[in-house]
Parts: sequence; structure tokens; C-alpha cells
Amino acid sequence: MSSVFNAETAENSEDIEKQFAVKAVMYMQTHWELLERCRGSELKLTKIDEDIYEHFKETFPEVDVAKKLDEEAMKSKDGKERWRNFMNVYENKVKDFNFGTMLRTDPTAEYDQDTTIFSVRMQFYAIEIARNKLGLNDWIYEKAQKA
Repeated sequence: MSSVFNAETAENSEDIEKQFAVKAVMYMQTHWELLERCRGSELKLTKIDEDIYEHFKETFPEVDVAKKLDEEAMKSKDGKERWRNFMNVYENKVKDFNFGTMLRTDPTAEYDQDTTIFSVRMQFYAIEIARNKLGLNDWIYEKAQKA
């Protein structure tokens, strides 16, 4: 007979953590390749980009996606609570809404160890959709076309 899974008492499995890391890196690479092939301002990341964008602006009016993200604010107790409330709206609307992924902290930088943080998929969507809408990711396409 199996027992109910309790995340609070579960041990971390190194193999599972590696699988999550591999999936997050693959997602990051796919995102970058999309931005190299298509201007961010012309790219849709989900079927409901507009709804996510409006909800993000309404919920986090202080977040300026054109500037470096404040990781401390995002991961503070208050920040986590606000993001959790934001994300939960998408539980049945966005696949893997709470899956871990990589997020660039600076819209003017490529993914690397100094400009990338681990985040939740809905944080990624909210911030990258906003960057796309504002044309902040178009430089990636333009750079790729010159190369």
C-alpha cells in the first residue's frame, strides 16, 4: 500500500535534481534560439500572453523589466507570497506553470552564470512576455542576423 507523498518530509534525490536541471537548461536554450530566429516583439510564448502581461503589470507595477531584476525582492518572504498568488491563477491555464526554469536578470545580457537565476515558469513568462512587448529582446535577433 502506498502512502501519501509529503513534500515537507521528502528527501532530495540527486538524480531527480539533475533531471530538473537538464530540463531547465534545455528550456533556456530553446528560448534563446527562438529569440535568435524571431524578434521578441513578434513572439508569443503562450496562448494567453496578453492576459499574463496585463496581470503582471497590475500585480507588479514597480517591476521595471528594462532594468536588472531585484532577485532579493523576488525571493523575499513578501515577494514569494506575491509571486505565489500571481502564479496560482495559472494553475489550470499554463502547462508546467510552477516548474523551475532559468531567467535572465538583465534584459541586455545573454544567459550566463552572473545574469541568470533559477525561477518558476510563470515568473519567466511574466517577465519575458513584458520584455518582448517592450521590444527589449529584439537585440538578440538583430545580433544573430549579423553573425
